[in-house]
Amino acid sequence: MRDLGAGFGYLVKGQKWVAKHGRWFGFGLLPGLVTLVLYAGALVGLGYGADDLAAWATPFADDWTSPWLDVLRGALTALVFLFGLFLAVITFTAVTLLIGQPFYESLSEAVDRSEGGEVPESGLPLWRELWISARDSLRILLRVAFYGILLFACGFIPVVGQTVVPVIGFCVSGFFLTEELTSVALQRRGVELKERLGLLRGRRFTVLGFGVPLTLAFLVPFVAVFLMPGAVAGATLMARDLRGETADADRNDADRDDADRNDVSSKNERRDGSLPPSGGDQAAHHFPH
Repeated sequence: MRDLGAGFGYLVKGQKWVAKHGRWFGFGLLPGLVTLVLYAGALVGLGYGADDLAAWATPFADDWTSPWLDVLRGALTALVFLFGLFLAVITFTAVTLLIGQPFYESLSEAVDRSEGGEVPESGLPLWRELWISARDSLRILLRVAFYGILLFACGFIPVVGQTVVPVIGFCVSGFFLTEELTSVALQRRGVELKERLGLLRGRRFTVLGFGVPLTLAFLVPFVAVFLMPGAVAGATLMARDLRGETADADRNDADRDDADRNDVSSKNERRDGSLPPSGGDQAAHHFPH
């Protein structure tokens, strides 16, 4: 439970960080707003064209009489639109991160800078970073699709399909959402996808504490836009922890170094104090003031 709370704590800390640094909050909103406009336009277009697509996909029903023709094509139209909405939800984060790669990298670097210590840079040209981000996002989406199909099939199991499967689905979505968000910071550190997944599996409950609440919030696109800057900031803080780069660790190391230096100084002073004083010093010591 403590790890779950720690994961949620990173989410809260990220939102607090962008609230405290308002300029970065506005800066981080831009990619999400652009993606939202693009997706809204695509969904409106799909809404207008879904009935034509349903008619094109069911030529065998042209000779059917009402109400069966309307029932079939109406149901298919609804399914097409719902499928488009589902794709929009599961790809929104990946597309936003791809569009906002330079924005979120700058935001992540600002978080690193505010926490102290080194601010890693990938050293790669922008086109190379975009290519790596797109490639890794596609790999993650394929994994999500695989688990989605598997869970969809399990959804037909009585009782389990209506209780356990949705919970597992949110956990899977939360895990991979966290991977996408932490990739902004970890990719700058040269951490490949396989290693990133290993890091996250090692702190699975922390990852779920961060990702599952965010997944539930991201089901509403407008909420996703406003939470995205803080989510990137919180994911950067988590990435620092996963890599052992927390500010607390840096301060503890510095405190230990200071303690070691003080200990050495004390030993030197005791050693110097144990030497017998010279005769002149001894005589001077007994002079009355």
